[in-house]
Amino acid sequence: MPGYRGHVVGGVVVGVGGLAGLIWFGVYRPPVQEALLLVGIVLAGALFPDVDTDSKGQNVFYSVLAVVDLALMIQKEYQWAAILGFCALLPALGHHRGWTHTLWAMLLVPLPIILLPVLFYQTPWQQVLPFYGAAVLGYFSHLFLDKVL
Repeated sequence: MPGYRGHVVGGVVVGVGGLAGLIWFGVYRPPVQEALLLVGIVLAGALFPDVDTDSKGQNVFYSVLAVVDLALMIQKEYQWAAILGFCALLPALGHHRGWTHTLWAMLLVPLPIILLPVLFYQTPWQQVLPFYGAAVLGYFSHLFLDKVL
């Protein structure tokens, strides 16, 4: 079972490889900034299943969430800050390699990436689907490396 670095490397390989494949076959050609964001989301997905334990991944994950939450509050986006804070608490509701290491969590945990923009901003789901796919792909890489799948 790989540690933090193994999941980072796995996430980067899967993210860059998946994106390169989509570009190569002409399926999806995002601008450079969006491509970097997608790889970042894959990386976050690759680290997420281990946020239920004291780890480097947990430290990185919650540090990023704290910065994003603070930025949302500074911008007076209190509803989004509250949603993010609520979601950040969810991993504490289980034990290590519990619900965060399941197939259903791989599909459901990233669902707010689609649902929130669609419900709150009427964003077409097709516009946010690549970001959901990136999170699921990263999550998949974690479960695969941990031999859960």
